[in-house]
This record gives sequence, C-alpha cells and structure tokens, in this order.
Amino acid sequence: MKKVFALCSLLFVLCGLAACGFSPMYMSDSSPRDDTRQIFVAPISGTNGIDLRNSLRAKFGTENDAAAKFTLNVRLENPYTVFKAIQITGDATWQEVRMIASYELKETKTGKIVLTGSDTASESYTFVRDLVASQASYNNAVQSTIRVLSEKINTRVAATLAKKP
Repeated sequence: MKKVFALCSLLFVLCGLAACGFSPMYMSDSSPRDDTRQIFVAPISGTNGIDLRNSLRAKFGTENDAAAKFTLNVRLENPYTVFKAIQITGDATWQEVRMIASYELKETKTGKIVLTGSDTASESYTFVRDLVASQASYNNAVQSTIRVLSEKINTRVAATLAKKP
C-alpha cells in the first residue's frame, strides 16, 4: 500500500511539473546557456576583482569578446571583517569576511539595461596568533566569498536571460 501511495505521489508531482512549464536553466542545448556565452565581463578593479571576473567568465563559458551581445559591469567593494567571537582578553578568535558586488547587465548594441543587482557574500574563518596561519585562513575565506558571489551573479543572470524572449 505504501509503494502504491509513493508511486501515485511521484506521478502527481511529475504531472504538476510538466503542467507548470518548468524547464532547466542550465541545459546545454537551451537558449539561456547560449546567451550566457555571449556575455562580455568588463574588467573589475583589484586582485579580488580579477578573481571574480575569471570565475564569472568560467561559469558563463564565454570567450569574453567585447563585441558580445551583453556586457556585465561589476563593482566589487573591498572585503571587510566582522569580529564574531572575542575572548575575555579581548582577542578576536573567529571573524567573518564580507564582500558586496553590484552589477549591471546591458545589451551591448542598444545599451538597454537588462538586469541590475547587488549581492553580498560572507565566509567565516578562525583567527589565530600565528600571523601566517591567520593570513592563509583570511585568504581562503576571501576566495570562498568570491566563489559564492560568482555563483549568485551567475544564477541571477541565467534566470534573467531564461525569462527574456
């Protein structure tokens, strides 16, 4: 009886998905994926900006041609640190790196703005007395934050282009 109920439930969910017009954003043969390949990611200032730009280019699968159909301009703020745990002595032992990226996607030919947005990402790290270990931990947190930002921007851009006629 439980198997019949599970099978009926699964069939009901699948019929519901088919009726709503659901289609995956990241199918290799769908037009949104083709549109993301036609995005020029403009240079982003700073070392972290270079890393974010490279990550976005890899996610979009773009050749990064300035004559592409769309242009993505990103402004990345410098990372800032928030103290999360402080010992009785006043030493911080747990910190968080936060970064904010504001972006704008435009059609290259017309200059029409297709998408504007801002995303924030953060990553926690342990701060220890050894300066080399603390710096390595901080750098890893910054790189992880950049990866999260690129995922968020990629998802928003792909979703916007999937809705575009």
